[in-house]
Amino acid sequence: MQLSKIKNTLIGDKKFYLRVVSIVLPMIIQMTVTNVVNLLDNVMVGRVGTLQMSAVAIVNQLIFVFNLCIFGGLAGAGIFSTQYAGAKDNDGVRFCFRAKTVIGATMLILAAIIFFVFPKPLISMYLAEGTSASDASATLGYGLSYLKIMVIGLIPFTVTQIYSSTLREIGETKLPMIASLVAIFINLVFNYLLIFGKFGFPKLGVAGAAIATVMSRFAEAVIIVVISTLKSDKYPFIKGALRSLYVPLSLCKSILTKGMPLLINEFLWSAGMAMLLQCYSVRGLDVVAAVNISNTVNNLFNVVFLTMGNAVAVIVGQHLGANEIEEAKASVWRLLSLAVATCAVMGTLMALLAPIIPNIYNTELHVKQMATGFLYTVAFLMPVYAFAHNCYFTLRSGGRTIITFLFDSLFTWGVCVPAAFLLARYTSLPILTLYFTVQSLEFLKCVVGFFMVKKGMWIRNIVGK
Repeated sequence: MQLSKIKNTLIGDKKFYLRVVSIVLPMIIQMTVTNVVNLLDNVMVGRVGTLQMSAVAIVNQLIFVFNLCIFGGLAGAGIFSTQYAGAKDNDGVRFCFRAKTVIGATMLILAAIIFFVFPKPLISMYLAEGTSASDASATLGYGLSYLKIMVIGLIPFTVTQIYSSTLREIGETKLPMIASLVAIFINLVFNYLLIFGKFGFPKLGVAGAAIATVMSRFAEAVIIVVISTLKSDKYPFIKGALRSLYVPLSLCKSILTKGMPLLINEFLWSAGMAMLLQCYSVRGLDVVAAVNISNTVNNLFNVVFLTMGNAVAVIVGQHLGANEIEEAKASVWRLLSLAVATCAVMGTLMALLAPIIPNIYNTELHVKQMATGFLYTVAFLMPVYAFAHNCYFTLRSGGRTIITFLFDSLFTWGVCVPAAFLLARYTSLPILTLYFTVQSLEFLKCVVGFFMVKKGMWIRNIVGK
């Protein structure tokens, strides 16, 4: 009897899994193709040289902070729009879309100012003291060249996130996937042409990689804006969405109340990831290159648990908005168990390929060996990452943004960053042992997440329907 109860708690029926697949499959396809192309891009830049690859990795880590700030900034409105979608309230979704437009534009302006005013100090943080003057100067130069162009791409990226996040919140994942696939193709083709100067195109190296990325982002934004506008009958929230930026004051206050902790959380968490890389970079630029290889490959295998987080946000959020509390509770544990199981499989696959994939890079042998070691660590811990990630989205689905902030950012800055800082600077631990030790701290986060989810503190309908 007990076994049957556990099975019923952790395993859903065919209808449940079909719904999950309909949500996550387009995102898995999109993210998989994106990460395959990112891997190929990374390999292409790596073939130009290790310093160039390190420079691109540093800038991409800085851009990553902006990207997650956008996700966090839009997420507050997204919690409401998901529940409005569950309540079939198109006006509510439309108001949330407008709020996202204002938030996105504000953050875009702030980010552009920061990247234009402080590019050298930001990149220089990652240049270890032991790096030779010539290597440091070259890496800084490549980084500045790459960043100067990539800043332009923040504009279409922001527009795309405003539209695609809202579409996903109403259950539409195909259009963002199609737009992304077209953009990915453009990025891949022009990376090859502009990095290496093929078929009469100029040989631009890292600048060529940046130009290709910006071109692809503009293409993605145009596709998703035009098609969603033309198909307004299918996506009714878009009708008249930008005729004004009016949002009811009460909703503005609620979005700010829920959204600000998420924005701060994403900023602090992404800044924490940047700080972890900076801690590892104390051991040399070769470590930055190895972490870059590992992260690029890791992203390819992480698509399952990342998309499962989105499934939690959509499915649980819509259940809560429709006051289907028991369905929401059942979905949470089934999604958590599905994420852990699938990531155990993905982790095993990544461990098998870990010694092989770094060999496609044109870099030094010891860099490849370090990258392989990092990949083994991430492969082993992937089910742990999956559980913690989905706990985060469960807590967020009910608008418990203060708790998610404490769960995510407080843990990163209170536990992981201090551990990495102290171990990197004040011990002689080998870099692989140091990396494994820091990453293993995620076990503690899982324990906290389990008790938070089990207690049910996330169960709330915040749109009052």
